[in-house]
Amino acid sequence: LDKSDKYDSRDVERLQQDDKWVENYLIWRHDVVDDTLKMIDESFQWRKEYTVNDLTESVLPKWLFESGSLFLHGYDKEGYKLFWFRVKHHIRDPKQQLEKKKLVAFWLEHYAKRDHGKPLTVVFDMAETGISHIDLDFVRFIVNCFTDYYPNFLTKIVIFEMPWIMNAAFKIVKGWLGPDAISMLKFTNKSDVQEYISGEYLPPHMGGTDSFKYSYPPLVDDDFQTPLCENGPITSEDEHESKEEIDADTKETGELNEEQNLNQKKMNSVEQISKSEETDKTEFKPKNAKKVLTTFKGPLLHISPAEELYFGSKETGEKKCLIVLTNVTKNVVAFKVRTTAPEKYRVKPSNSSCEPGTSLDIIVSLHGGFAASLQDRFLIMAAEMDQSSGAGIPELTQFWKEVPRTKVMEHRLRCHVVESSKPSSLTLKENAFNIPAKTNEDLHIQLTRLLQINKRLQEQIDRCLWFQQLSVVLSLLSVTVVAFCFYLTYTQRS
Repeated sequence: LDKSDKYDSRDVERLQQDDKWVENYLIWRHDVVDDTLKMIDESFQWRKEYTVNDLTESVLPKWLFESGSLFLHGYDKEGYKLFWFRVKHHIRDPKQQLEKKKLVAFWLEHYAKRDHGKPLTVVFDMAETGISHIDLDFVRFIVNCFTDYYPNFLTKIVIFEMPWIMNAAFKIVKGWLGPDAISMLKFTNKSDVQEYISGEYLPPHMGGTDSFKYSYPPLVDDDFQTPLCENGPITSEDEHESKEEIDADTKETGELNEEQNLNQKKMNSVEQISKSEETDKTEFKPKNAKKVLTTFKGPLLHISPAEELYFGSKETGEKKCLIVLTNVTKNVVAFKVRTTAPEKYRVKPSNSSCEPGTSLDIIVSLHGGFAASLQDRFLIMAAEMDQSSGAGIPELTQFWKEVPRTKVMEHRLRCHVVESSKPSSLTLKENAFNIPAKTNEDLHIQLTRLLQINKRLQEQIDRCLWFQQLSVVLSLLSVTVVAFCFYLTYTQRS
């Protein structure tokens, strides 16, 4: 790609290093190279025009965030993050249009960097809207962000209670969408919206039970507002789990910890750190098992597994997972764990510290009769402590009140529910470490091979067509020669 002035050099550099990004462009343009290059060119020019790489809270007006028209909150039934557009809070105003568009770009870029480009579900909440809220230019911009600028970043567009007066307007919107995007449109009302989004993430006016109320500041990161306590919620008999069982868990994981051989090399830059899909060549040997565990390499902690906690379904009964933290600094690192579903889980320990160069096991267990869900998320927060700071609960509490947000490392883990009797992840019942069958690297290799095979097939088809055309030409030439010979013979006899 030409490093001309029309692109941000950071985007060009990322394109050269981030195979997943390139892969997403190819997927979104059906592996057609010319279309892919055209999309990259257009999106890169747009990214520079809107200064996407430099969009932060501080450069956007505060009133934009306070309006509550755009925000991220909750998940759909497939586990995809919801990007809300509360249309009733949007008033058409050409003077503010550019800033509002930059707010859209801010949220999309903020999420893309945070969750490594995992796709979004867009919700247009049109309850209580009227003529003053109709802004086709702004809607078109949002649609274009997904169709032209953020490849493979859209799962569906859920439109809730679209007023009849906007039917004509959305016929125009459909004209902007390609056939793939049109299939993603889901027109819903109170009676059927839960086909796509469960009630726990729907506000009451949409027939749900979500008590979330948007407010700013802080920036909406409402998923992880409640830290887990070590004993979980005190709501059932399961709280009185025997001390012997907990001690046994601790002993088991302690034995695991002694046999860990973690690679503690520090990353040279934040960009290298962000590649959470890298696989740490770490070997664990619980009960003679020898498996590879994916590891997120953070600046303060290495976290295993890197992306997902694997729980069993109700049938398999696997209710515990292990998170391994390794301190790669020369100082004590304080950490705490938050979740999107605090009523479901208990964590031991959930708010503690890790000594320099050591590893620590965190046991995550489901509480009572709860089952893990794809929508559940965990957030691990970590920050370096001064040597003079104590590591007791009072000191940690005070430390978290005072530590600047810029010095806090955050890493998120998703939940995965394994249906088979032998889940492909670490569970404390089997004491085995596994990873999903296909990593991003595997998928990239397969995609590359498919593209190569496709290219070879295309070349073979082209050769066949060439030979076919040549054969037709030769046949016609032969027929012409034979006909000419017959003509000459006939004229001579005459």
